[in-house]
Amino acid sequence: MASGYLEILRARHATRLLTGTLVGRLPNGTAAIAIVLFVRAEGGSYSLAGALAAVYGVAHAVGQPLLGRLVDLYGQPRVQLPAAVVSGLGMTAFALMGVEPLPWAYAAMVVAGLFTPPLEGGLRALWPSVLRGKEERVHTAYAMDAVAQEVMFTVGPLLVTVFVALWSPQTALVLLNVIGVLGALSVVASPPSRAWRSEPREAHWLGALRSPGLLALLAAFLFVGCALGSITLAARSYADENGGDVVYGWLMAGIGLGALVGGGVYGARQWLGAPERRLRLLVAALAVCYLPLMLLPGPVAMTGLAAVAGVFLAPAIACAFVLVDRHAPRGTVTEAFSWLVTTFTVGSSLGTGLTGPVVEWGGTLWGFAVPGAAGAVSLLVLLVTGRVLAVPRGGAVVAVSSENDPNRAVEPRFSSGDRA
Repeated sequence: MASGYLEILRARHATRLLTGTLVGRLPNGTAAIAIVLFVRAEGGSYSLAGALAAVYGVAHAVGQPLLGRLVDLYGQPRVQLPAAVVSGLGMTAFALMGVEPLPWAYAAMVVAGLFTPPLEGGLRALWPSVLRGKEERVHTAYAMDAVAQEVMFTVGPLLVTVFVALWSPQTALVLLNVIGVLGALSVVASPPSRAWRSEPREAHWLGALRSPGLLALLAAFLFVGCALGSITLAARSYADENGGDVVYGWLMAGIGLGALVGGGVYGARQWLGAPERRLRLLVAALAVCYLPLMLLPGPVAMTGLAAVAGVFLAPAIACAFVLVDRHAPRGTVTEAFSWLVTTFTVGSSLGTGLTGPVVEWGGTLWGFAVPGAAGAVSLLVLLVTGRVLAVPRGGAVVAVSSENDPNRAVEPRFSSGDRA
């Protein structure tokens, strides 16, 4: 895999696109943590922190498919950069105003979330053209992309805590969004981004959502997102009782590290067989690994359990992206991936919003019961929709083209999605 990664990085523009996308997604990848820390520093309750994070997440969820469709129609630069700037301004306004007056705080969250640029879907659409459509190289690029993202999700929480320790939660919010705009600018100013155009699409108001298989996958991943979002707030409650911000950062980084390790192992080989069956096994393992968090051991052991809880997250998302690739209608690649990001974000926001009252009512123990329950519901959805998720024969909705490159043969070795 290392030699394959080096080959990809030698391709013209590849390093710039990968790095720019990861940096551009940093504000969204750390938003839930940064918002919770800022609201708590301002004297707000867990419920308020969860509610504001949920509003941001729901707005992000609404904006992603809409912006993704605009990218498919009008290209990346005309959509991605303006969206990144507006989103950054919304979060900066929130940081400067604080939580009062409350209606303005919610409005700022709506703007910041709604205009978050769909950079990840855009990058996945660019890989075939950057790598000249060579299937094995594209698959390796997906694996490299995913591993790099897990590094970001490991480092991101620590970066937030460092900014908070050096300056303040307010400064952390502003700096993260300035960095994000610079990342988006790097991507959209690149030749591949400026030259990319989507495949011709059939006019349909539902867009990517006319695929039954995609709808089934979205329903399942709503609850996977809910599980991850619930951990964000439950971990904050645990950290308040066991060491504060540093412990919180380590718990969040532990989940990212576990996903990185799991993704590295999963991505080290090609997987044969039906991905929908493998996804059921991965989600089942994910749900089971959330349960030990309810033991609430000391910070060191808890960080280890958090890492275990993250092991199956990245492989599950990887498998989900394979199914997105197979079920996305022609000309909707950015929109289809954006819908999965949207659903995951909605679920994460719901999990965060639900866990705030649960923690205040029943304590940290019951907060950590939410992710296991959400994982079990996701598995149930996958079992019920098994036939729908099977790859349709005859290519009723799946288009085989350079745009939907992974549809052609073996499952890509690893790919990853946006998390809340």
